Amino acid sequence: MAPGKPAETSENARPARRRLSVDRRRGELVAAALKLFGGRDAEDVSIDDVASAAGASRALVYHYFGGKQELYLAALRGAAVELESRLCRDEGGRPLDELAAALRRYFDFVEEDTAGFAALLRGGPARRAGEAGEIVDGVRRRLFLLIQRQLRVDEPSPVLRLTLRTWIASVEAAGLDWLEHRDLDRAALERMLVDQMVALCRAAAAYDEDVERLLAELV
Repeated sequence: MAPGKPAETSENARPARRRLSVDRRRGELVAAALKLFGGRDAEDVSIDDVASAAGASRALVYHYFGGKQELYLAALRGAAVELESRLCRDEGGRPLDELAAALRRYFDFVEEDTAGFAALLRGGPARRAGEAGEIVDGVRRRLFLLIQRQLRVDEPSPVLRLTLRTWIASVEAAGLDWLEHRDLDRAALERMLVDQMVALCRAAAAYDEDVERLLAELV
């Protein structure tokens, strides 16, 4: 030990190393779980499957997460946070330009975090219940608010609310289909989805004056 340098006590030295190790290990377990939950229904994935995929023991998984449900929720939360962090940036410009930019970031997530996206949306809302459903619905609510802000809408009418929710469902379905087949150019798919938004607004404008005014601003 160098002269004049105080010795570190075990109490001072260990906590930082322990926290780093815990975070890293939890991250490895969550990443392994996401890959499994993204490819199979949650009920078909066991703690043993996760432990084997992560190169860990069954006891270690239980030590960090207590059980499969807690691990499943942690995996979903991590994927949700990552997706929302990509979508929350505003780039300015015309409403449709902002929508197109948000779609690019959305599909960046689809392509770069395939397991996270699939874990969030695979199976659809009918297969979600409890806290898992709340996490997925929370992503949808925040996406809805983002689109509402991009379209400069303060309070959507019932017709516009339904229109935006229909479009969000189309985007989710398109992401899952693209992951499965990848037989459509991604940039073309994104442009098509923007065009679908306009088409939905055209149809809805016949039933709602607010949507008609919005459509005039979009095109």
